[in-house]
Order: sequence, then structure tokens, then C-alpha cells
Amino acid sequence: MTAPPASAIDGFLAMLAAERGAAANTLAAYRSDLLGAQEQVGPLAQADAAAIGTLTSAWADLSPASFARKCSALRQFYLFLVDEGQRSDDPTTALPRPATRRPLPRILDHAEIARLFDRAETEATAGTMQGVRMLALLEMLYGSGLRATELVSLPLSAVPRDAPFVTVTGKGSRQRMVPVSTRARHALTAWLAVRPADTRHLFPGRSGSAAGHLTRIRLYQLIRELAARADIDPQRVSPHVLRHAFATHLLEGGADLRVLQTLLGHADIATTQIYTHVDAARLVALVNERHPLAGGSHSP
Repeated sequence: MTAPPASAIDGFLAMLAAERGAAANTLAAYRSDLLGAQEQVGPLAQADAAAIGTLTSAWADLSPASFARKCSALRQFYLFLVDEGQRSDDPTTALPRPATRRPLPRILDHAEIARLFDRAETEATAGTMQGVRMLALLEMLYGSGLRATELVSLPLSAVPRDAPFVTVTGKGSRQRMVPVSTRARHALTAWLAVRPADTRHLFPGRSGSAAGHLTRIRLYQLIRELAARADIDPQRVSPHVLRHAFATHLLEGGADLRVLQTLLGHADIATTQIYTHVDAARLVALVNERHPLAGGSHSP
């Protein structure tokens, strides 16, 4: 069977390289796994759950580690297609899913966030369009906890002129109202004054861009370039890391978990509860400081 054009696979690999800094060997392994699956079921971008389910028997002789790796490659590929709006479903539900512990999210501490903002504010003060845009992007990522895709695809109409909210369309096409801080509103106002006027998106892409808006990959690049200029390891910083920092720092400040779930757009509060683990050090300190027996001995 002649392999069809691998444009969807190429787009996925480009995302891995830009957003996650995947090494050449890692990209080659993903490409091999995805092209091998494509030889079995046909074009992956169009494959349904029934076709993907046949891979379980096709890979039956593989070691558990190899099988898990191939399943992981497919799941990440289809998550990418869903995020990009190229599919509305994930056919890998037909594959067995090993029980794994969800890793804790990476975050930046308050001092590192301050350094990012200091650098962005200095560059925005210079008055360049790129500097003003960068500060607005940073304010929306850390100040409102938006996902990268949610942010870059925001239409101009999502930002009302008379209310401190933006209307965000998240996963599953679910809409939610996200509060915008006073700082972020000032940054957005400055950006609206200089942004190109001939586009419907809040953050336009290059002229002639198919998406019409800043791409997610370019957003990752901009954030990491800013981190480098702020003397922070770029590999530790991404839009999603800023979203995690937003959630963790709100929880540290006393935010209710249900409120955090709404702000983040999580369908299941179990997803939000991951941040209670990140905040464990603060809880231990709280018990040591506030418990009735803290600092004293217990006499029978």
C-alpha cells in the first residue's frame, strides 16, 4: 500500500520539536511508530476507532514497553489533531490503557514569574508592537490561566470593552467566562491600540496564515525566547507551565478548588485535584504552624 502524504504526522512532529524541545532521536521514534501504524490502518488522520483497535492484535508480539510506547505516540498524535480542530474524537479509546500515575505539573516559582514580567514590561515600555503583544500574551497566560490553543484562537469579539471577562471556547467546544485582571486589561488595551486592524483575531498571525491567528507553535517559541532573555532556562517555560503556575499560585492564595476548576475549564474536578499535590509543601507548613500541638510537647 502506498503511504499517503504525511502532513498531519509532520505537523505533530513539528509541534513536539517546538513546544517540547523533543530531540531528533525522539522525533525519529515517533515518526517510525506513526508511519508503522499508518501502514496497518491507512491514513491516520481519518482512521476510526475500529481501525485503531486492530493494532492491538497487530502489536501482540511486542514487548509491553514497546506496545505502551506506540500507544502513547498514537494518543498524543490524536490529542494534537483534536486540539488543532482537525478531529472531534480520539479513536485510541479502542486501545488498552495501562494504569499510570499522572505526573505532577511543572511550575515556576513567584520569583521566576516576576522576572518574566519584569522583562516583558521593560520591552513593552519600549513601544514596539512585538513587546506590547508579548506582555498581553503573558498576562493572559499567567493572569487568566488560558490554554495555548484557547489564547491564540481568541476572536477579537471575545474581549468586551465594558466587562472584565473574556469568552473562551475550550476543549469539547465548551464555552466559559474567564475573568481578566486589571493588569491584563491594561495590557490588552495597549495591544488593541497597535494590533493590525484587518483581522478578526485578537492575536493575528502572519499575513496569509492559514489559521489567521498566531500559531500555537509560534506562541511557544515567543515564551521560550522571553524566558531566555529573563535568564530562565527556556526548557522549563511554556504556555502550559504558566497555566500550571496560575493554578498553583491561586491555590496557595486560598482559592477554592471548585472555583479553580471553573477557571481552568476542567470537565472533571479530578483533573484539578492534581494541584493539591503540587501545593503539598504549603499544607505541611500550615499544619506545623497552626496545629494545636505545633511547637509544643503533648503531656498525657
